[in-house]
Formats: sequence, C-alpha cells, structure tokens
Amino acid sequence: RSISGDTRDKSNCWSWESEVKMRLDKFLKVTRIIKRRTVAKELADNGNIKVNGEEKKSSYAVKMDDILDIKFFNKNIKIRVKDVPSENLRKDDIEQYIEVVN
Repeated sequence: RSISGDTRDKSNCWSWESEVKMRLDKFLKVTRIIKRRTVAKELADNGNIKVNGEEKKSSYAVKMDDILDIKFFNKNIKIRVKDVPSENLRKDDIEQYIEVVN
C-alpha cells in the first residue's frame, strides 16, 4: 500500500513502466537536433515532423526505434531514435541516442 492510500494497480500505467519516454519537442532539444524547444514545438504542431510516416504533435512520446522525418526550413532530416535519454545530455553522448538516416 502506498503512502497516499492509493491501492490501484499501476502496472498498466505508462508512467510506471521501465521504458523512458520523452515528449517529441523536448527530445529534439535535448539531443540538439533543434536548438530551442519552442521551435521544435512549432514545427511539430504545424505538421513538419513525421514519426514512422505519420504527422505527430509536440506532445507525442518518443520511443526507441522511432524514425523522425523533420522538415526544417529548406532541408529534410531523417533520424532514428536509438534510445531515449532520461535527462539532459552532454554533447559527446548524443551519438548514443540518435542516428542520422539517409
């Protein structure tokens, strides 16, 4: 029994899973694909980011092995998500989490 008295089974709740999830806009900022989270949010919410071939909003939870297709100004970038970081990354660690696909 938890301290709050909540006895519901949380095994099916996504926030209790061991897999790390992160919002699309935050993932793009943390991995330094896009410099500012607000820019990443605008791109996603305007339909300029596809995940596995489908347009997704900024609130989409990025998962391992997702393919991100980003239309950023006049260039397209295709990224494979190797893993989702649990926190901010150092520049040297970014390659462990993303792979540019072309």
